[in-house]
Amino acid sequence: MILTVTLNAALDVTYQVDQLQRGGSNRVLATAGRAGGKGINVSRVLHALGRPTVVTGLVGGQSGQALRFDLADAAIPDELVPIAGETRRTVAVVDVQESDTTILLEPGPVVTATEWACFLARFDGLLSSADAVVLSGSLPPGLPVDTYATLLRTARTHGVPAVLDTSGEPLLAALPEQPDLIKPNADELAAATGESDPLAAACRLRGAGAQTVVASLGVEGLIALTPEGAWRAKPPAPVVGNPTGAGDAAVAALALALATGTPWPDTIPEAVALSAAAVAAPLAGSFDPALHRLLRTQVAVEELTAAHKSPSQGEPHPCP
Repeated sequence: MILTVTLNAALDVTYQVDQLQRGGSNRVLATAGRAGGKGINVSRVLHALGRPTVVTGLVGGQSGQALRFDLADAAIPDELVPIAGETRRTVAVVDVQESDTTILLEPGPVVTATEWACFLARFDGLLSSADAVVLSGSLPPGLPVDTYATLLRTARTHGVPAVLDTSGEPLLAALPEQPDLIKPNADELAAATGESDPLAAACRLRGAGAQTVVASLGVEGLIALTPEGAWRAKPPAPVVGNPTGAGDAAVAALALALATGTPWPDTIPEAVALSAAAVAAPLAGSFDPALHRLLRTQVAVEELTAAHKSPSQGEPHPCP
């Protein structure tokens, strides 16, 4: 079983409009609402792949109740911990004519010390049956910046490998705990390191403690720096669609690889194929199965050697 943690879960609401009129009235063509948050998206993908997964995190209020109902409808088991605050909503306004999306993100409910203690007890109990754990997304108000560092230590006591997909200070605070894998995107790499070159930035994060860095680079695919080697992979052609959730699909593939011990050269093209197939699906947490099967055989993978090193590095390997 792969356990996913979404501490700042959300009820995702999507409005489709013909053409967004800023400052004016807009008639909505269609509305969709479902359980969201990065870890929940990962579990949706794993569930669609037929892999056992359990969702945990913090939810409360009417939005939290609606979120749990949606997970139940999708037959995805949850071990979410109730809190007094109202689960946040994210609102996406899709401009059909412009193929553009505007997203509004609420900050999330304040989590009390008692609620956090309840979650930690639940998390500790769930790890006994987990083959891997995914720690994803932002932190709700009330939780300290080293929250993910705490969860990584707990996972390590159970011998459960962990994937960390967060950004900013929570990411930096977690690196000394040597997460098994982190999955930043290009913007998050630059923000965390100040490096504009993704490869140099990924090397910096490995040097700061991450055992493996898999960086998603949009249409350019990803780079993976692991203890066994370094690789770059990209799809054969850009996929048009909704990129929201593409990174979560990649995380699902990476977590599955950690849980099963799949070699990195096999894992990397699978992560790229699943991520690209997610772009072709309308909602985060979904993917196009036919495109996924097709791309698995078409993703180009190259090993990174000294010829691909950053100009700032002189080592015979992309990282020191």
